[in-house]
Amino acid sequence: MSELQYHVDGELVPESEATVSVRDRGFMYGDAAFETMRVYGGEIFEWEAHADRLRESCEMLGFADALPGEEDLRSRIEETLAANELTDAYTKLSVTRGVQPGKLTPNPAVDPTIVVFVSPLPRGGIDGSRVWDDPATLRTVEQRKVPDSALPAGAKTHNYLNSILARLELRESDADEAIVQSVDGLLAEGATSNLFFVEGETLHTPSESVPLLPGITRNIVLELADEAGIPVETGAYEPDRLADATELFVTNSTWEIRPVTSVDGRAYEIGPVTRKLQRRFDERIEQLYD
Repeated sequence: MSELQYHVDGELVPESEATVSVRDRGFMYGDAAFETMRVYGGEIFEWEAHADRLRESCEMLGFADALPGEEDLRSRIEETLAANELTDAYTKLSVTRGVQPGKLTPNPAVDPTIVVFVSPLPRGGIDGSRVWDDPATLRTVEQRKVPDSALPAGAKTHNYLNSILARLELRESDADEAIVQSVDGLLAEGATSNLFFVEGETLHTPSESVPLLPGITRNIVLELADEAGIPVETGAYEPDRLADATELFVTNSTWEIRPVTSVDGRAYEIGPVTRKLQRRFDERIEQLYD
């Protein structure tokens, strides 16, 4: 495959030439917002939801007024996909506060840096193979989720240090995702995913009263469960609730719905609720984009 083309501040450039200034506040301070999205059949999945969340993140950061309109942003992604001849892909849209003098307090005038990059990512679909090699293995880590009062959990920013520190704790284990708790010791989310578990016939997931990023795929799963007549409960859960669970899975835009077969050494089966939701997710994608 030829070198990928990325979209940097309105221009398509080869990956090897895609750069931003060392004085960009996204690089210097993590002063930036982003969205990771899936593309199926050349269409951005749940674009409106992602665009809304991006704007909300920029509002929290105080530079939403400088954000281009949704059609402008979408066209940049579509141009990047077309330039790379991609129809099934992963794409990331980043918006920083831009280049400013090297001081912590931001200037009111903002000229944002906008970057789109893409990567091929085939979809499994109803009859295909999943994008992940194996079901997830989880481990509960010591790193706690930053309280909402310190850093709003709903802001999807470039500052991912909290999740990086959680993932670093997995180095001495065979786990590939971390379970992060709130400072109060409640289940929050994975380092880069939302957590679901099945207890009895009910699907559970931590509520937004706990500091977590309410993922786009998380919301889709809640919709699919409602359509399928699966009882759903959101709440504040102690970690020991997982001991009574019969199924677990994690979600994000890349993994979609990924079953969990181990948490802290405890084994779980891939059960009927997980399989039903996976099937319904795949069917929705096929209906929308085939």
